[in-house]
Amino acid sequence: MPRFADRDVSRLIAARIADEIGCHPQQVLATAALLDEGATVPFIARYRKEASGGLDDTQLRLLDERLNYLRELEERRSSILASIDQQGCLTAELADEIIAAESKQRLEDLYLPYKPKRRSKAQMAREAGLAPLAELLLTAPTHSPDTEAACHLNPEAGFADTRSVLDGARQILMERFAEEPELLAELRAHLEAHAHLKATVISGKESEAAKFQDYFDYAEALLAIPSHRALALFRGRNEGLLQLTLLLDSELDPAQAATRNPCEARIAVRFGVRDAGRAADRWLADTVRWAWRIRIAPHLETELLGALRERAEAEAIRVFGNNLHDLLLAAPAGRRSTMGLDPGLRTGVKVAVVDPTGKLLTTTTVYPHEPRRDWEGALHSLAVLARQHRVDLISIGNGTASRETDRLVGELIRRHPEMHLCKVVVSEAGASVYSAAEYASREFPDLDVSLRGAVSIARRLQDPLAELVKIDPKAIGVGQYQHDVSQNRLAKALDAIVEDCVNAVGVEVNTASVPLLASVSGLSATLAANIVAHRDQHGPFRNRQQLRAVPRLGERAFELAAGFLRVGEGDNPLDRSAVHPEAYPVVERILADTRRSIADLIGDSRTLRALRAEKYVDERFGLPTVTDIIKELEKPGRDPRPEFRVAAFREGVETIRDLRPGMILEGVVSNVANFGAFVDLGVHQDGLVHVSAIAERFVKDPRSVVKAGDVVTVKVLEVDLDRKRIALSMRLADEPPGVARIVPATPSGRGRQRQRKQPEAASAMASAFARLRQ
Repeated sequence: MPRFADRDVSRLIAARIADEIGCHPQQVLATAALLDEGATVPFIARYRKEASGGLDDTQLRLLDERLNYLRELEERRSSILASIDQQGCLTAELADEIIAAESKQRLEDLYLPYKPKRRSKAQMAREAGLAPLAELLLTAPTHSPDTEAACHLNPEAGFADTRSVLDGARQILMERFAEEPELLAELRAHLEAHAHLKATVISGKESEAAKFQDYFDYAEALLAIPSHRALALFRGRNEGLLQLTLLLDSELDPAQAATRNPCEARIAVRFGVRDAGRAADRWLADTVRWAWRIRIAPHLETELLGALRERAEAEAIRVFGNNLHDLLLAAPAGRRSTMGLDPGLRTGVKVAVVDPTGKLLTTTTVYPHEPRRDWEGALHSLAVLARQHRVDLISIGNGTASRETDRLVGELIRRHPEMHLCKVVVSEAGASVYSAAEYASREFPDLDVSLRGAVSIARRLQDPLAELVKIDPKAIGVGQYQHDVSQNRLAKALDAIVEDCVNAVGVEVNTASVPLLASVSGLSATLAANIVAHRDQHGPFRNRQQLRAVPRLGERAFELAAGFLRVGEGDNPLDRSAVHPEAYPVVERILADTRRSIADLIGDSRTLRALRAEKYVDERFGLPTVTDIIKELEKPGRDPRPEFRVAAFREGVETIRDLRPGMILEGVVSNVANFGAFVDLGVHQDGLVHVSAIAERFVKDPRSVVKAGDVVTVKVLEVDLDRKRIALSMRLADEPPGVARIVPATPSGRGRQRQRKQPEAASAMASAFARLRQ
């Protein structure tokens, strides 16, 4: 294996990744070195641009992922070479093929004939001396199988008659056919291009599988199946309701039923099997057929369905991550006194008031709805609290009794215009998870669990990012089929999204919670807790340098975290910015050159834009870093999130029954999937804007137009009360399908169809709903 040993694996990996993400190999090598040293993606993206060559967060995340994959690939390659070499079977040609393999799949194909396996029927046949017979019948099919088999009887080994002998020889050839790497690659490629996934309902489970009725008799090309549909199919199979089978397109077409299986034909061609009327031809044809049906097809079906699931999971995780990113970076209302309302009927509306920093001031519960109906008492209590604590915003959770509570607050605002109150309905997804979490228990040990949810609802309006990081991302509810994907992969991807968002915004070290600090580059949960404990014991940090006094926060952690931590009311104005402490000498040179104080220079756009960044470059800080420093001085600590905006839900539209086709309403995008966007209209049931109805132009990715948290204007196209489906359009010129109507709920449990014709968009929406709401 000298040629393999001489390979510069690191450079080969770097060259491959560079080609994939569009950069130079040296950028990959430098970034890999930083990652190996423990640097985080946000830190590299922001403060090591000279090393990475300016790679952004997305490129760095992909680089990190591919680096791990390719290193694992090289480890597997080395292991396979060593294993085959130990068996004495490693030829120069085979070693070259293994070295040239670019995927784990190709490696495993090459290793398959040499992979240690349990004692198979083929192995027993070889031990009984039947390998020469198998080779003879394959290479010289003029010989009679029965005649030759009679010469290879071996009763002691279990081959006492010609039938068992021929079966043993067949097992040898079937294993050989099934382990031929080039043939496997060819068959896999043919299946990928021509296979269809067929689903059927398991007999007797039609009623139980009603939610999968779209797949009772379904077939679709393997490569055309979108991720959400694939995950629905796998869920149906996992629940024992659907049976999935991989079929060739020729097997689906009755007109081609009598034609020869193209995969069997490929096996036959590969090994020279043909029907020429020779003695062994029929036996060999049967061997080919059984090799395909018994050995190869099941193996490839498992492999291809596994690949489909992996692709579907990757896409579902990507969509979930994008939605989470948008939700975390939603516009914050900012430092304003806020009242949080967690609506409820019998249990009442839980109320929590927090000050501009999010500190809890007071809590109570009011009972304006059934069964107490203390409307006036609730209004009085809310007015007293709002006036006493100078409340600016009222945050209303969007759960049960949300619209009724929204109406209550609307009445409060009308009666007390002098208080200038503003109401906002927010998603309460995950609030209950937070309420029962360990962190909430430590923060509010004496507060009832139900009231903790009201605190979360108030705070998530002030700063969605700071509040939502306290909740497991999977509990926030912006993903589809999130329980059907690998939970480890999902958690890793979502944690990366949280890390990127937190570090993109920056964290005020004197007010941040432990969960928020734990998402800062370089800080663990332990270090975050130590920072808060130090803050509580010694008072607010006056500058970044004081962080060095925090127990267990060493130089490396300080280096990775300091630039993302802000000290808003500290001694040094630079500590309020994203300028890293290590780069303060650059700022000092700028101050000396401009003869300005830091207080005067910060925010002075005219002076800063006149600077030549090249003048301040040195051996340590290159042009990208100096350019970033000057931009940061112009707008220190700038928040990348959009400005706060409120959606105005229409009065009188409180439940799905209040909707009418043709209505034009404002709503908030709650979720974005590949097939469209879900919009909260304030009726306890999100509506769907299909991708075909998002814009006048063709839209491939809905997220290119809308994101979670966006306020949008939509038209109601169709309402199905029975199935709780609302079809919407952002193309306000669209007309509801057929005769404008609401499909009523009927005693039979089905809505009656009344339209004559359904436009393409509405039809697509109906199909999307059917796939999604399973």
